Amino acid sequence: MLSPPVTKSGLGKDPIMPQLKREEWFDLGRKLDWTPEYVSREDLFPEFATDASALPAEVWEEWDEPYKVSYREYVDIQRQKDEGLYGVKTAVGRSRYIEGADPRWRAIVKEHYGVVALAEYFAGLSEAKLARFAPSAAWRTVATLGMLDEIRHGQLQLFFPHSYVRQDEQFDWAHKMFHTNEWGAIAARSLFSDLFLAGTAVDAAIAETFVFETAFTNLQFLGMASDALKAGDVEFSSLLQSIQTDEARHSQQGAAVIEVLRKHDPDHAQYIVDKSVWRTWKVFALLTGMGMDYYMPIEHRRHSFKEFMEDMILDQFSKYMLDAGMQLPWYWDQLIDEVDNFHHSMHLGSWTYRPTLWWDPAAGVSPEEREWLASKYPTWERNWGRKWDVITANARAGREDLTLPSTLPVTCNLCHLPMTVWSDEAAPLRLVRRGGRTYRFCSDPCQWIFEQEPEKYLGHEALADRFVTGQIQPPDLNGALGYMGITPEIAGKDALDYAWARGA
Repeated sequence: MLSPPVTKSGLGKDPIMPQLKREEWFDLGRKLDWTPEYVSREDLFPEFATDASALPAEVWEEWDEPYKVSYREYVDIQRQKDEGLYGVKTAVGRSRYIEGADPRWRAIVKEHYGVVALAEYFAGLSEAKLARFAPSAAWRTVATLGMLDEIRHGQLQLFFPHSYVRQDEQFDWAHKMFHTNEWGAIAARSLFSDLFLAGTAVDAAIAETFVFETAFTNLQFLGMASDALKAGDVEFSSLLQSIQTDEARHSQQGAAVIEVLRKHDPDHAQYIVDKSVWRTWKVFALLTGMGMDYYMPIEHRRHSFKEFMEDMILDQFSKYMLDAGMQLPWYWDQLIDEVDNFHHSMHLGSWTYRPTLWWDPAAGVSPEEREWLASKYPTWERNWGRKWDVITANARAGREDLTLPSTLPVTCNLCHLPMTVWSDEAAPLRLVRRGGRTYRFCSDPCQWIFEQEPEKYLGHEALADRFVTGQIQPPDLNGALGYMGITPEIAGKDALDYAWARGA
């Protein structure tokens, strides 16, 4: 019978092991790779899953991210963060803040959880793909930790709103939204499937970590965390900040990929950046723009959505792109125009179609709020104020029925959001005929993306197409609500019960 190893203390516990300093083993460990003998490297890392540019393996040895962490360090950091975050939830939960929160703020929280919670699992699947198919061993190590991050984010953003479901069923859509055919769910699934799941590991890293997380996630999580503190929602603010510290680390993958591609295949890198910026912008304008400019109680507002976009995207991220060797997307002027207008259009439409939402939207157009909007957007009254004048008059006259829709709008066949205009000029018809079908597009970039990879988007049906093919029965608004999974107790209504109109 063998005796246990003897330690320095002689107590027979674990043997004394020599310990290397971190700097002596870390770089070797993170780059440790294998040479396949039973299959070829091409079979192990096929082009369709790894790298459409088909760069040789030695090129990817250049891949190097600036934020380096070992698994032991990662686990310790995450444990400390979770202890702090769950401690905040326990303490704040006793105050029952959300029950007495301003209904406009509750709208922001419900919308966020519905769009973001399961989207984190999309990101987790994407990171899992990188952890398996990334062509660099160091990159696969980082992606493995990124996958754990995204699983954590999904779990947190399902757990936190779950405690509110008993008092408000709309919070259940944190889990339910992506499992429905609600129009926002169709648009969001299209975005995440395209950018995170349908491409190669290289494409997904650029789309998810270089564009989506570095630029737009900052806008949502940092901006909303600041707004949450102003609104007194310490729990939501702490949650967003805890998540964002993870994003800041694993988002570095994309910049390292860009660094390799700009030397060997810059055109492909530019295309993925251009597509990802536009596709992500469309959904984030809906998610973040409405909350910042219309739902946020005016006494807590400091900056407009446009000011956040100008600072974090049009200024900071554009410099980041240029520093990484990329050019600004060819549609940059159109993006600037949309920053001024698109989310106002989406807000007007989503409030009008509020029965199709899983939250209660705030109109955000009281006289005081309109004055604030006009100060931030000089063309707001001309483009949007006159439309709200009609709605306000109908609401004030007690004709709320005239503020509701009777049918559904036509949506874009690429971004799947409603098509809209904000000028008096006739909207151009952007139509593409493929495979016996006509595809409609809301913008030049959406049409351009479709035409670059038509095989990826052919056959996907917009909401109007589902009417035509008989999937929505009866073919009217009530049939559409049933198709979307919207029940009477869930259907959105005006957050303030038209008090903004009566007080005008």
